[in-house]
Amino acid sequence: MSEDCIFCKIIKGECPSYKIYEDDDTLAFLSIGNDCYGHTLVIPKKHCVNVLDCDDEILAKVMKTVKKVSNHYIDNCGFKGVNVMNASGKEAEQSVFHLHFHILPKKTVDDFHSWPDLGKCEVELQEQMEKLKMN
Repeated sequence: MSEDCIFCKIIKGECPSYKIYEDDDTLAFLSIGNDCYGHTLVIPKKHCVNVLDCDDEILAKVMKTVKKVSNHYIDNCGFKGVNVMNASGKEAEQSVFHLHFHILPKKTVDDFHSWPDLGKCEVELQEQMEKLKMN
């Protein structure tokens, strides 16, 4: 646990939250931003900063909870789809440095737009692949 992490404080019960689901390893709760109906955050109870430093076992447990909550929203709450989003690192616009995934449940395609309009990359795909591929 991190002393100054808001999500660690929520896990310890030091800050209130609107819990949707909890198990031994993960917690899902509503975003206090209240920007769209059902905006849910899923976090591990063990502090890690983001996907890049999270061990595989913890990450798998978080993703299992993301799937469980998402299925619940579809099967029991009237939603038709979900966007699952994550930002890992300051440059990726991560604002709380405790691993978390956003679930944005949607009833229609017009509820809100969650994907940015990125435009067009000027570097051809072949050149990108040559620089980015893993050996």
